[in-house]
Amino acid sequence: MADLVYLDDIEQITNSVVTVGTFDGVHAGHRAIVDTVAQKAVERNARSVIVTFDPHPRDIINPGDDGIKLLTTLEERAEILDELGIDTMVVIPFDRDFSLLTSEEFVRDIVYEKIGVSEFVIGYDHKFGRNREGTIETIEKIGMELDFDTYVVSKREVGVKTVSSTAIRNIISEEGDMEQAARFLQRPYKITGTVIHGDKRGKEIGFPTANIKPENPKKIIPKDGVYAVKVQVGEHQLHGMMNIGTRPTFEGEARTLEVNLFDFDGEIYGKEIEVQFFNRIRDEKKFEGKEELISQLKEDEGEAKELLTDQ
Repeated sequence: MADLVYLDDIEQITNSVVTVGTFDGVHAGHRAIVDTVAQKAVERNARSVIVTFDPHPRDIINPGDDGIKLLTTLEERAEILDELGIDTMVVIPFDRDFSLLTSEEFVRDIVYEKIGVSEFVIGYDHKFGRNREGTIETIEKIGMELDFDTYVVSKREVGVKTVSSTAIRNIISEEGDMEQAARFLQRPYKITGTVIHGDKRGKEIGFPTANIKPENPKKIIPKDGVYAVKVQVGEHQLHGMMNIGTRPTFEGEARTLEVNLFDFDGEIYGKEIEVQFFNRIRDEKKFEGKEELISQLKEDEGEAKELLTDQ
């Protein structure tokens, strides 16, 4: 993966092509900027740098009840950026004091002095710094003073709908439309977690499930329902179907993530697995009894297998 380095540990290299943003999801709307950074770095024989933040700035500036749910963890972001040709991802711990920096202080004291910059890449509508006062003009003005270039990336859209992290979060959590989410992310949405013990209800009805505890509690959980998924277990990639919800047929209350792996009977308790979401099959619903539930699960299994054949 791209080097994941915290600000205090970064090596200052003047010849660096830099951009700044949260980049949660590293989605289609981010790609023009990320690709530009990588390309400009090659042209200059420079280091390519993405500067990001943790926690999400909105958690500090406008904290909500649960804060912002994430499309990608820091490690996932670094892995994706590495695949896109980025050398280094610099993580700035975002707190109240940092949020009070002016845009000029940020560019001069952080980007120029601590990280180093020969070219600053910025999106056409990006604003930054205290009260989001920093603009393209801010970067251009300081660049002229400190002798670094500025490159502005123009607007990019997917279809007729502008891609944003917020839009993708809503698509996943409110609609469960994993095909649309994958188009915007340019890859399937995934959750990594540990297999924990459940109540073994699935095994009793012939559909044993692995209960998943997400590795990062900040990750977005898709809308309740049944999904066709692919699961990475060690070296093996398996197909399966996942139920997200409270299992109303069994009078459940707690929200769980349970995956039934097709043609697999291995022991995976305590293991870390990665779940990729491909299609939403149906809503979660309450059945009149076990037989009705089993009948529906057989239908779900058949549909999931068919959907995953071409994935």
